[in-house]
Amino acid sequence: RMRERLMMKKVNDFLKKDWLIILLIIAGFVISICFYPYLPDRVPSHWNAQGEIDGYGSKLFGAFGMPSINLGIYLLYILLPYIDPKRKNYASFKPTYQLFKYIIVIFFFCVHLAILLNVTGFKVDIPTFIQIAISLLFIFMGNAMGRIKHNYFIGIRTPWTLASEEVWKKTHRISAPLWVAGGVLNLVLFLLGAGP
Repeated sequence: RMRERLMMKKVNDFLKKDWLIILLIIAGFVISICFYPYLPDRVPSHWNAQGEIDGYGSKLFGAFGMPSINLGIYLLYILLPYIDPKRKNYASFKPTYQLFKYIIVIFFFCVHLAILLNVTGFKVDIPTFIQIAISLLFIFMGNAMGRIKHNYFIGIRTPWTLASEEVWKKTHRISAPLWVAGGVLNLVLFLLGAGP
């Protein structure tokens, strides 16, 4: 009975933290099912810097590829704290790790929705959307970068940062404002028309 209660508590805590993420992932599949009959046989999967389509995927992949990737990344995020040699450190940056989960899932959900809308005739400028989304991604991730503790999967992982906790701290403290500045600069330059 005690084991069952502990298990239920873990499940409840998990659902309280991740309910919005789970909802977004499910919504991604539901939206794909709704859009599927209206998709062409070949769905654009990549745009070049000039906004021209230079890559296509099948109808099935166009509808369900991105939600499947999103689900896979989320499951990987759940698994990482259990397989990382530095797993004990995850407890010290739980809120930041949680934030990264949200950022990634929301990013892929929004990109997928934008592509589906574009392909089915809605006026969504994908290159513009991607530029803005990536800039925001850098800003949000950079803002949290300095709070990531020493681990093998999340953050700037080089032989030097992985070998030394001190190097890890200094690298992420320096990188955090650079990521934010880079995201802001990219966004401003793009909006001013200085992009490709």
